[in-house]
Amino acid sequence: MTSGKQARRQRQQAAARPPVRSTGGRKASPKVLLAAAAGIAGIAVAIGLAVVFSGGSSTPSPTTVSALPDSPAVIQLFKGIPQNGNVLGKASAPVTMVEYIDLQCPVCRAFETETMPTIIDRYVRTGKVKVEARTIAFIGPDSVTGRLAAIAASEQNGLFDFAQLLYANQGPENGGWLDDTMITAAAKSIPGLDVQALLAARDSAGVEATAKSYDAQAKVDGVGGTPALYIGKSGGKLAAFSPESAPDAAALSAELDRALG
Repeated sequence: MTSGKQARRQRQQAAARPPVRSTGGRKASPKVLLAAAAGIAGIAVAIGLAVVFSGGSSTPSPTTVSALPDSPAVIQLFKGIPQNGNVLGKASAPVTMVEYIDLQCPVCRAFETETMPTIIDRYVRTGKVKVEARTIAFIGPDSVTGRLAAIAASEQNGLFDFAQLLYANQGPENGGWLDDTMITAAAKSIPGLDVQALLAARDSAGVEATAKSYDAQAKVDGVGGTPALYIGKSGGKLAAFSPESAPDAAALSAELDRALG
């Protein structure tokens, strides 16, 4: 990304610790998992309190929120590539890559902003690979807030733009940055997205059901951290891709080439 760099450096310097990726990615702890679960229950309470103290409006008006830095580059990255729910790319692509991501995860941020643009241009845009994104939440309540909004964006086929914008503007873990103002700004930055519909859908039964299905799939797949990648022939069994360090474009490209071969 070429814009918003200074703002991101300031946010990164404010983080409590630098990103560390152990085997399997950013790990969850039982305490954090409990906090994330509690965050789901607390969302309705938080929204209700916001309504009381804001005179009836629980979220910022889209007309008062500016588009996020890096939005032109993000929109260009995905322009012309089919998005269908949580799937990016041609439906008939011969290879599928599933990615489990947490929108607060700093290792996910590095992967999505530094590695995935190359993969998208080289494999997804050319119809060779389709990407299925499953947002999970284990770092804390902000992760829950972000993933519900991301799933709501997927209902309008805007998930990938939405998630990439949040990664490009990511703040410190559990620092409160992933709030209604940030979500509204990300949604407003995506052409054609109905911002109010997205904000309303976050609390819907459909979004909650999708979130639970991702959690169930993550448990079956043995996901212990993010980013977690699974690659294979479309329609077949996918295998976990677990490099010794955070996956870079060269390592991931080699794995995708093997799957395509």
